[in-house]
Amino acid sequence: MTEYRCEICFFVYDEEKEDMNWEDLHDEWLCPVCGSPKSVFTKPEKNQDPAVSTSADNEKTKAAETEKKQERTISDVMIETMINWGVKYVFGMVGHSNLGLSDAIRKQCEAGNLNFIGIRHEGAAAFAASAYGKLTGKPAACLAIAGPGATNLLTGLWDAKLDRVPVLALTGQVDLQFLGPGTFQEVDLAAAFETVSGWSQTVLENSHHSELMSLALKHAKLNRNVSHLIFPNQVQDILADKDAKAATPQGRLPSLGISPPEDAVEQATEQIHNAKRPVIIVGHGARFCMKQIMRFAEHMNLPVITTFKGKGQIADTHPLACGVLGLSGTPVSAHFMSDSDLIIVFGASFSKHTGIIKNKPTIQVDYDPMILGKFHPVTVPVWGEIATTVDVLMRRILNDEPKTDRTDEIASQWKTWRGKKRKIETQDNGNGINSAAVFAAMTRQIPENAVIAVDVGNNTYSFGRYFESHAQSILMSGYLGSIGYGYPAAIGAWTAAPDRPIIAVTGDGGFGQYMGEMTTAVKYNIPIKHILLNNFELGKISKEQRNEGKQVWSTSLHNPDFSKYAENCGALGIRVQDSSQLDDGIKQILAHDGPAMLEVMTDAELI
Repeated sequence: MTEYRCEICFFVYDEEKEDMNWEDLHDEWLCPVCGSPKSVFTKPEKNQDPAVSTSADNEKTKAAETEKKQERTISDVMIETMINWGVKYVFGMVGHSNLGLSDAIRKQCEAGNLNFIGIRHEGAAAFAASAYGKLTGKPAACLAIAGPGATNLLTGLWDAKLDRVPVLALTGQVDLQFLGPGTFQEVDLAAAFETVSGWSQTVLENSHHSELMSLALKHAKLNRNVSHLIFPNQVQDILADKDAKAATPQGRLPSLGISPPEDAVEQATEQIHNAKRPVIIVGHGARFCMKQIMRFAEHMNLPVITTFKGKGQIADTHPLACGVLGLSGTPVSAHFMSDSDLIIVFGASFSKHTGIIKNKPTIQVDYDPMILGKFHPVTVPVWGEIATTVDVLMRRILNDEPKTDRTDEIASQWKTWRGKKRKIETQDNGNGINSAAVFAAMTRQIPENAVIAVDVGNNTYSFGRYFESHAQSILMSGYLGSIGYGYPAAIGAWTAAPDRPIIAVTGDGGFGQYMGEMTTAVKYNIPIKHILLNNFELGKISKEQRNEGKQVWSTSLHNPDFSKYAENCGALGIRVQDSSQLDDGIKQILAHDGPAMLEVMTDAELI
């Protein structure tokens, strides 16, 4: 029996396995992989008939096969290096142009060194990796094939880039000899990823492979950006040198506790000393520094406001908490910002959505000097690691008298706002449940240690305004504002915090984009508790059309019964149509052992 190889895709036709001689195949037979005719097949040289092989030959063959199985490939070395740099999760899809790389990932998963979540759409893999980075500050990886698999990653990678979180993208690529003419699934991935990635390289046969992976992760970690590695198909299975070693981050990463310049500290200290009514605004960039910031705020009696992306970084029940500022915010935060005579900003970028007042004395502290005064001049820009800078400022003002205690004023503002919220909750047009009632029930029922991944749309605006956070972590697509983020982000959140309750909040429009990922949650028993607001409409777009004096057009949605869809996927599905059912419905999904959905039929007008 003989083997014949396709010179286009390298498929091997084995007469013994196929149980038919090559000559007996009809002339119209085509390669089952690439569709090429018989004429492109060749007979490899020195192809010996197994019938005449000796037992010694067989033993040599078995020994060679065993040795080959034990030999490491380029992919093995690079994945081992990736693990050494702290990557614990890969989200993605296995396919024909990443099989060698996928096999290296498989080996490490089976060895207990790595975890893989196979998703239904590569965009979900990138969103999950982005959410993992937002929650932990550490990179996860996303995996895709060449061409459409790789391009599907781009939206989620842009989310990571714009929100400044580390992600590693691993993409397959067609064989190098086919690049250029326009072969099947050929896309210039270097060009396609050029703007979204802070660092991108193609892995070649003679590359310094462990160093490429080290540089990818160093760029991702230090620059809080997307790194990208392209793996041509035939390179992935090339055997590594026998002395090739996986690299480690030892000696490659500096301490990031950068102290601010002395002159900036002196200017900031003077501003704080002279101010009568200073307030603090914390953004997403300060999420890992809240212990130091709160010690500072409590010592000086400073009201604390958050950006929308910073929601949850201080509990709304804290005596100094003023809630979210901006379009998704509360009157409480707006009052204290307007009444202040100094704004101290930690880790916020002054987005239009947040609306930080420009004409007040402002101290801005950030690790990234490009963020300081990005949109307009600030009084004192302070470059330094936020926690370190707060500690320096704390030592300077330690002996200062605290500012006037405003906790009673804060409590009074909250009392007024909560009274207004209760009135809003009771509004009923007969077209569904009021969004304020949904988030009031969530405030009562969601555990304090939960992670909440929210989507984009009116449901998210209402969440920011009406939900009162305790100690929950909030994940969102901030600067990109990508619809569809919520459910894939919850998958990423679970991998980062498997011992915490994971909540996804989406609208019907957002969930519709990645609803296949519910089967991913069921497959891996990821206990996402999904609260879906269904109003059969892209409500935010309808509102924007009305605000601009245009007709509402093409925003209605044809939806399934999402609760039954959840059941079909193997999850728990519950639908509620009256606000009196909300608390019990949330309790039921929280108690369920596994993925669960509460579909809430809401009024698109009552947001």
